[in-house]
Amino acid sequence: MTDVTARAKELADRHESGELLVLPTVWDTWSAAVAAGAGFAGLTVGSHPVADAIGSADGENMDFGEYLSVVRTIVDSVDVPVSADVESGYGLEPAELISRLLDAGAVGANIEDVVHGEGKRVRDRQEHADYIAAARRAADDAGVPFVINGRTDAVKLGTDAFEDPLAEAEERIRLMEQAGARSVYPVGLSTAEQVSRLAGAVSVPLNVTAHPVKGHGAGDLTALRGLGVRRVSFGPLWQMWLAETSSDPLAAWRD
Repeated sequence: MTDVTARAKELADRHESGELLVLPTVWDTWSAAVAAGAGFAGLTVGSHPVADAIGSADGENMDFGEYLSVVRTIVDSVDVPVSADVESGYGLEPAELISRLLDAGAVGANIEDVVHGEGKRVRDRQEHADYIAAARRAADDAGVPFVINGRTDAVKLGTDAFEDPLAEAEERIRLMEQAGARSVYPVGLSTAEQVSRLAGAVSVPLNVTAHPVKGHGAGDLTALRGLGVRRVSFGPLWQMWLAETSSDPLAAWRD
């Protein structure tokens, strides 16, 4: 059985090390085995690639129990810490969310500010920070140094939602850090200037999404490290790349 507290401490310690941590985003035991076998120190489970793998859809359309079953099988198949993307929390109170994640063996979670189950309503800054703070308290009460990766979609949503999306993201990640997030994830960053500004706004690791082959708009791993990035994940991009790479060779076998 997975020692959740030990694995959580391992993941938390790596976040506090000051080093850049790459956490490949996986969706089943096969992809988890490939990533762990390549020597990565931890993994993230992505809601988007899991949904695609089980024939569902992202945006909190999966049955949460079914999703956690996938997380559990991944956790049990590898010897590294596993964090899980839980979108905005699937409508659960923070304490129940953390309890169910810990029961599945996850030692970290992405928690975002777009509530898909409420017509994609965007939580206001303090509301989202309060949700993360409550999740932090629940994990602390359980005695587990759980790694909350506080996500905001402010930049991704753009000027349709916010007058200055980057400034909004900056304020949100600051509040999430104060609330107890051990890393922050402002999705949608595409330039070195954006990355550098937001990495400098917090003391916890800044997470960016990179393509496993093409890298990030701000550069490769070395460039990202130089800009202050301390956490990288792949989102659905690794799974998408595998599909694209496989398409032509498979098509050659059509009769």
